[in-house]
Amino acid sequence: MRLIPELEAHIAREESLFQAQLLREDIARLRRLEALAAQTPEVEAFVRAGAKIGWTPGDARTAELREALEPFLRAVHARDEDGIVEAWNALHRLRMERLLGCLSTPVPRPGG
Repeated sequence: MRLIPELEAHIAREESLFQAQLLREDIARLRRLEALAAQTPEVEAFVRAGAKIGWTPGDARTAELREALEPFLRAVHARDEDGIVEAWNALHRLRMERLLGCLSTPVPRPGG
């Protein structure tokens, strides 16, 4: 999957430690997906399993990513390199929107 070396190269240029860590975690997920795709010939079984590899902590909010995650997983299973990159970009955009939404929600403070 050519996406992996592209993300690895991006880590070397990344100034944000937070973004670099996210990239390392994504690369680990992509490697797990590659192995899973090789072991799972049936696409629907792969999509189910691939959706449960920790896209969100404990996969508690992974269902919120379904609209972008499923096309990405299907492209990975089909080994469609162009489709993988396009679907990855959509998935990454959605994940960052969700993450930023979580981080921007004010947390109530006791006594405040």
